[in-house]
Amino acid sequence: MVDKTYIPEGEVPPASQIGATLEALGATIAARREAGEGSYTYRLLTGSVDGVLKKVMEEAGEVALAAKDVEGWATSSLAAAVPLDAAANGTGAGTGPVDAAGALADSDALSVQLPPEYGEAVDHLRYEAADVVYHLLVVLERYGISLDEFAAELNMRMADEERPAGAVRLHGEYVRRGK
Repeated sequence: MVDKTYIPEGEVPPASQIGATLEALGATIAARREAGEGSYTYRLLTGSVDGVLKKVMEEAGEVALAAKDVEGWATSSLAAAVPLDAAANGTGAGTGPVDAAGALADSDALSVQLPPEYGEAVDHLRYEAADVVYHLLVVLERYGISLDEFAAELNMRMADEERPAGAVRLHGEYVRRGK
């Protein structure tokens, strides 16, 4: 395999929990190439490409729906709090002074109590996001794209000042933007 990535001389790659977790997951996925038909990951890696690609699309759709659920609970909680807050302080919703940004002044701050369903929706979003990342990593492994190469692609999308110190990058000849 050709190493398409590099770390600038004198820089040290950052250590993070997400990096360690993704590396461990990537290694587990790679090891499942030898696991046999009893392994779901093995079947995704070696079976019909349509199977794993459908899973990525399915999981991405579930992330979108889960995010909409989170937004829905947050929005409905806010909408329910506006009339309650207005009735409690006798001012009417949003009729108090505003700051320079147009937000209600602290005296008119709205107190929103999020229902338990909001937390459950956030938990579900996290779960679905993990599913899509797992299936995406399976696709990358299937086509021989290393985690460092994937990280390098992400790092190339950041400005120099945004990129973490020691971040791996793609060699120029491997930078492709669009088709």
